Amino acid sequence: MLVVTLPDGSQREYGSAVTLLDVAGSIGSGLAKAALAGKVDGKLVDLSYRIEADADVVIVTGRDPEGLEIVRHSCAHLLAQAVKSLYPSAQVTIGPVIENGFYYDFAYERPFTPEDLANIEKKMAELAASDLPVNRHVMMRDEAVTYFQSLGERYKAEIIEDIPPGEELSLYTQGGFTDLCRGPHVPSTGRLKVFKLMKVAGAYWRGDARNDMLQRIYGTAWINQADLKEYLHKLEEADRRDHRKIGKALNLFHVQEEAPGMVFWHPAGWVIWQVLEQYMRQVFLDNGYQEIKTPLIVGRALWEKSGHWEKFQDEMFTTSSEERDFAIKPMNCPCHVQVYNQGLKSYRDLPLRLAEFGSCHRNELSGALHGIMRVRGFTQDDAHIFCTEDQIQDEVVRFIDLLQRVYTDFGFTEILLKLSTRPEKRVGSDEVWDKAEAALQSALDSKGLVWELQPGEGAFYGPKIEFSLKDCIGRVWQCGTVQVDFSMPERLDAVYVADDSSKKTPVMLHRAILGSMERFIGILIEHYAGFFPLWLAPVQIAALSITDAQAGYVEKVAAELRSHGLRVATDLRNEKIGFKIREHTMRHVPYLLVIGEREAETGTVALRTQKGVDLGGFDVSGLINKLVAEVAARSAAIL
Repeated sequence: MLVVTLPDGSQREYGSAVTLLDVAGSIGSGLAKAALAGKVDGKLVDLSYRIEADADVVIVTGRDPEGLEIVRHSCAHLLAQAVKSLYPSAQVTIGPVIENGFYYDFAYERPFTPEDLANIEKKMAELAASDLPVNRHVMMRDEAVTYFQSLGERYKAEIIEDIPPGEELSLYTQGGFTDLCRGPHVPSTGRLKVFKLMKVAGAYWRGDARNDMLQRIYGTAWINQADLKEYLHKLEEADRRDHRKIGKALNLFHVQEEAPGMVFWHPAGWVIWQVLEQYMRQVFLDNGYQEIKTPLIVGRALWEKSGHWEKFQDEMFTTSSEERDFAIKPMNCPCHVQVYNQGLKSYRDLPLRLAEFGSCHRNELSGALHGIMRVRGFTQDDAHIFCTEDQIQDEVVRFIDLLQRVYTDFGFTEILLKLSTRPEKRVGSDEVWDKAEAALQSALDSKGLVWELQPGEGAFYGPKIEFSLKDCIGRVWQCGTVQVDFSMPERLDAVYVADDSSKKTPVMLHRAILGSMERFIGILIEHYAGFFPLWLAPVQIAALSITDAQAGYVEKVAAELRSHGLRVATDLRNEKIGFKIREHTMRHVPYLLVIGEREAETGTVALRTQKGVDLGGFDVSGLINKLVAEVAARSAAIL
């Protein structure tokens, strides 16, 4: 008898080999109908997979993460089938699953139009409704090359030619369309019910700008219509919150072709920057960091010694002077070691925490630039902690506490953590890696935090923890990091005198909370949709006169507010008060002071919010107490 063990520990016996679909059917007709694929002894396989020996079996449905990924992968094949059906001369290349959907790259003699996209989606729906069986079969590598060459699919043949000879490959056929794929796939196209094509973009064959330009069709796929509707709503909301649109509307910044990837900060945007920098500077000071400043341009020799020249030369902006090569720094760490190296350090000096608002430049591809989220010139809230191996865990715990407080102040309460451990290629002994990884894990566990393990994803010089925050519409942004580095201090001759008078190399912890200041401001703009909390708003209060007669009193109130550190704009124009209110509301000023004859006579102001809520009358001292307290509390804005 063949014994199948299910996830709940129950077992089923079969008299001969069975398929996964047979197993699902023996459990219940509902499960067989919902099944998309399965796992046999942990391996993800098609429902047609034959089980010929005792095995642990899991039936995968749309409720499982793997099920959604299989649906999306199958939709990529459905897209390719539809394109080939409508445009036979188009050539297929690759079509992977991506976050929230899938794409497929095509070579075609003309650009696909929006009308083409609509037709392709309609054809996909027709093919899905036909409920075509999806069948897996195998073919040897050389046979597969010949097969796809015979179809005129030179790109697919080229992919297969890179596979070692003698390999057995899996292919999937649905209707008259066959594609190379490891699988698994849904058993028939009728399981693909909820999908939508989103856009067409250019993409180089194999990501190399020297190769042919292809057309990439993006799509999204879900298990049910409600999930698709929610996803499309989030896209609309993300578009409404686009930091580039809001940045222009609120006159915060701009970028232009003459300085690609560099930001021109306008007065209002620079206020946000300054508030952010001053806040982080106080965080540094309150938590034992010493702020430093290092050069923007440093000689090539230092970058060669640190190892950055070999690994990052193509991403560095370079220059020369007096027959010497220099690089604009892409990161701050080698320069921080230079500050550490000035004067012999003792174990009593450790941990030493050096922080810098470090201006860095990286030669990102122009196609990757995106507003202020992805730039070439950026500033980091960077710091490096020089410590002993025994101090790693305590310093990481301190950093996690600090990071959580900072994110909370900005209105982010959901933080995702990932621990990345040793890669195959690394420096340092296994014993040192064991200690560093254990220290990071112990720091996470001591805080009772939920975290995800990323085996092999650490840097070559040490393990790291990545901190990602989730914004108000559920998007995840990786910002903070703490990395353990055994390599750079040694490469750059950093030492300290240990308690036994020997010289030892310190451990270097790379850490950042915000990451790029530019990017973090972009995240804030989108998180708040431009409605910044009072403490961050470029203009916190707008004082508006109803008639010219109140001009003097408005100026007096504004001066008093400014004397308490509040950012105030006055509007004394000879315009109707309704017009003024609308204009400053459009500028997302948190509070509006409406001052007319009665307020001037009684020494009060009428206070209203940017959302139009009338808070009534305040005397000036009471107003100042309220606003100063709100700034100090860093209250979150209404999103």
